[in-house]
Amino acid sequence: MRGILPLRLRTLPLLGLLAALLLLGPAPAPTAAASPAAADPVRVMPLGDSITGSPGCWRALLWNRLLDAGHTDIDFVGTLPAQGCGVAHDGDNEGHGGELVTNVADRNLLPARLAATLPDIVVMHFGTNDVWSNVSPDRILAAYTRLVGQMRESNPDMRVLVARIIPMNPSTCAACAQRVVDFNARIPAWAAATSTDRSPVTVVDQWTGFDTATDTYDGVHPNAAGNEKIAARWFPALAALLEAGVPGDPDDPEEPGDAGCTASFRAVSGWQGGYQAEVTVRNTSAAPVTGWTVTVVPADGARVSQVWNGTLGTSADGTATVTNAQWNGTLAPGASAAFGLIATAPATSTAPAATVDCTATS
Repeated sequence: MRGILPLRLRTLPLLGLLAALLLLGPAPAPTAAASPAAADPVRVMPLGDSITGSPGCWRALLWNRLLDAGHTDIDFVGTLPAQGCGVAHDGDNEGHGGELVTNVADRNLLPARLAATLPDIVVMHFGTNDVWSNVSPDRILAAYTRLVGQMRESNPDMRVLVARIIPMNPSTCAACAQRVVDFNARIPAWAAATSTDRSPVTVVDQWTGFDTATDTYDGVHPNAAGNEKIAARWFPALAALLEAGVPGDPDDPEEPGDAGCTASFRAVSGWQGGYQAEVTVRNTSAAPVTGWTVTVVPADGARVSQVWNGTLGTSADGTATVTNAQWNGTLAPGASAAFGLIATAPATSTAPAATVDCTATS
């Protein structure tokens, strides 16, 4: 009997505690603090042939250069995976070895690839196999036009970077070197006619300063030095698009109320070994611009040696960066400013030309 009483004394308080808990109901689950949704990364499609994808190690160098510059919100996309290169990077791409851009257009291959990857920006070095196969520049550019149309059907705000393709001098094609020159000469005019304010087409000069003897391993495909040059040329143009933001994004600088600008190049005079040119910067947005930076990539191996009404910076590959002077950085909507430059050029260079791109601050 002495063992039963203590058991009853312990049981009654326990039953009361259970009853109280039932009356109170279940304890509320802890709630996590709300956090803002991360913005979607900008989707970049490298598009082309084996120079882009087999293995296309300039993509690895470009990816890491972008990350080092703070562009961490990017996603390289494509239906093909990485093919090595020994460098950590996002290797997705659309570089199909052996493809002709004319075949991609004629067989309507691009729409399915776009639908599977939904890029915001296309980085295109395409046409080497067409040139090698002696396809005419008219046909290649017609294929370019069809592909850009398909890109815009996928995304009306598509931004497109198109290369003046690297030189080619394979042992089996003595005429290929000149064919590349002839084709590249047509690209800037095509791009100007194809570009729109909503879906700009920007030419990136991959030809100037690229030497098949030192920058390829077979007269066609880039070696390590060539990959470095290709990545260095893509970087400023792609970085400028990333800094401008994705159209429709709340943080997009091109949205009403934020700043944007364009740059245009005009040759003023030329002489043996150099020329003078003028670059006009225009505020294309509805917001005031308080500063601007223009990248200048001269064609045919020319180098910018002097500027006025701006501050000059140069890189090893010949790309020049010009920032506004103290008195011409502020531009009202629709207003423009200009700076002049002197460039040195090889004796064999053609008419003065350069690819220019503008980034504004507000």
